[in-house]
Amino acid sequence: MKLKLSLFATLIFSTLTINSQELENSTLWKISGNGLEKASYLFGTIHITCDATLDEDVKKALEETTQVVLEIDMDDPSMQSKMMGGMYMSNGKTIKDFVSEEDYTIIDSLFIKNAGMSVKLIENIKPFFLTAMLYPKMIDCPMQSFEAELMKVAKTQEEEINGLETIEDQLQVFEDIPYEDQVSDLLRMAKDNLEYDKVNFAKMLKVYKEENITDMLDMMNDNNSSSVSKHQDKLLANRNKNWISKISEYSKEQPTFFGVGAGHLAGEEGVIKLLKKAGFTVTAIQ
Repeated sequence: MKLKLSLFATLIFSTLTINSQELENSTLWKISGNGLEKASYLFGTIHITCDATLDEDVKKALEETTQVVLEIDMDDPSMQSKMMGGMYMSNGKTIKDFVSEEDYTIIDSLFIKNAGMSVKLIENIKPFFLTAMLYPKMIDCPMQSFEAELMKVAKTQEEEINGLETIEDQLQVFEDIPYEDQVSDLLRMAKDNLEYDKVNFAKMLKVYKEENITDMLDMMNDNNSSSVSKHQDKLLANRNKNWISKISEYSKEQPTFFGVGAGHLAGEEGVIKLLKKAGFTVTAIQ
């Protein structure tokens, strides 16, 4: 349950901005230079997929590094309790406060059909989390996760698992984005019973398999998701900037394997270009 909740949280952050210059098609990048004695690696994940098998080049990078750093420390025993504490809307708000009775019924029907429960039982949970509960219904296969696979390797190699930010940092993003925009996306999903999202998610999986991080950026800058398109600074850019000093610190301490959502890689404010601006050499592994 702890891992599933954290995967839902991290999945939400795979939102993106338009990139003005294409990068190579690769989800694995080598970080070197800028005083590093040994190289670290940056791997772009997709948090929910049908096949999370690690490629040989990824396995090799894991062998060459001595710790795994994800967006958050998903091995933290206190994460589940912190997550549960931050899932609820503040000031006693519920979904009913943001939609008409008719639209509330539409949302309720969505959860009855796809989650086997009425939204009335969970109507005080932040809409982002309600949306994330439905993501497994968007794929026609058992859900797998690259983060889970990376954690398995780290434990096999008896390595530390750390995070670029805390769960509190991630939860604050859900609080900073207006509930109205979050509910708007949930209602859109409900009106066609996830049909648009299923098609879009299938396209995303295809683009990810092609390792085309630039196309992934473009397709996810989707006006159908207002909480993404209107708040990319909170969801992506600000976090990327905050990560650069952490990546630098971890890499200088020891060779590190970083695993973050692939949406964070490309773009002028993506991790790759920000690392280059910070003086690192960042090279695609193809």
